[in-house]
Amino acid sequence: MNELLSPTNDYVFKRLFGESPDLLLHLINDLRYDLPPITSLDILNPNIEPSELNGKCIVLDVLARDAEGHCYNVEIQVRKYGSWHKRGLFYLARTLSNQLDAGQDYQHLGASIGLHLLDFDLFDGSDAERQQAVWRFEMRDETQPKFTLGNILQMNLNFLHGSLCNSVVGGLSRAVYYQNLPPLRFVK
Repeated sequence: MNELLSPTNDYVFKRLFGESPDLLLHLINDLRYDLPPITSLDILNPNIEPSELNGKCIVLDVLARDAEGHCYNVEIQVRKYGSWHKRGLFYLARTLSNQLDAGQDYQHLGASIGLHLLDFDLFDGSDAERQQAVWRFEMRDETQPKFTLGNILQMNLNFLHGSLCNSVVGGLSRAVYYQNLPPLRFVK
């Protein structure tokens, strides 16, 4: 019997996407299907060390930077816990703050984009909330949401259910095929 590991397993996810820039590129483009596609990226060290001895060290699932300097933190999360959203925002802030070195001008700052694949319902207050598979959060004014501070901080939540899951799995299957990797069967 040939048992397959689920790509929702942290180790499998990190090995699959943290070691294959082309596969990660396809995943990012499939998750951000409504935006212009990125054409190249570099996978970065996912360990972000604290700047102070007593600071918090974090280890991201996958961290990458595209040719425009935008950073992508791609995470898989299968269990819901109370402070998940705070951790996701902390990761996002750290990927933004680690982009510049001393003396660099802020104009060189790229967007920090969190892409979180969640295998649970985070918003479950109404049918409309449960049915929405893709959420994108940016900094907007509360009173007049058409006014933004740009998309330099962006948190994308992608729920692994319904049509999004089929789209992502289809895109990954194509990416694996074109990379001449062994075919993947997704196990839930």
